[in-house]
Amino acid sequence: MADLLEELGGIPASRVRMHPTPGTATEADVVIACRSGPFCELIDGTLVEKPIGILESFLASLMLQFVGPFVRLNRLGLTNAPDGMYRMIHGNIREPDVSFTSRKRVPNPMPQVGGWCPDLCVEILSPSNTPKEMSRKRTEYFDAGCRLVWEIDFRKRTVLVYNSVDSHTRLADADIFDGGDVLPGFTLSLAELFAAFDDGMQTSP
Repeated sequence: MADLLEELGGIPASRVRMHPTPGTATEADVVIACRSGPFCELIDGTLVEKPIGILESFLASLMLQFVGPFVRLNRLGLTNAPDGMYRMIHGNIREPDVSFTSRKRVPNPMPQVGGWCPDLCVEILSPSNTPKEMSRKRTEYFDAGCRLVWEIDFRKRTVLVYNSVDSHTRLADADIFDGGDVLPGFTLSLAELFAAFDDGMQTSP
């Protein structure tokens, strides 16, 4: 088990599903697993639960509220929530918390599992996500054709913007991140994003 967890990026054992037996799970298994929840990814034949809680889900929904209308109004393509499944080049199934695929890459008819990697993948970091896990995921994204990754850590109030596997820019506080060549014209300040997050987290007196 220790070797498996290390291969998966040093994640907690609680995120690994033991049925089907690790190493034997298939694409059909991950589709079935995601129907009943919690969401799982397929990594080297093993079902691995995505660590999504209320806070992570809320921030993902906010990102969709910012990105989605821009994409729709400009007729740029397809945005997806965390249950959108994408097949990487080696058969793993990944599920970005938010994603965007340009219109020219969206197939018709639409398959249940996307046979491509989105142009933009957004990951909302949870406490059980490890640096090694995220590094492997980024590698799979870029190897499969992704062009931009945003890793958002709302606990540290930072965003890491990746245009390649290892090259990134760290944004914080009042910095503004943009869509670059992937979403031309899209901008969002971290102050606006986290102000919306804080406002949503306010409870009634």
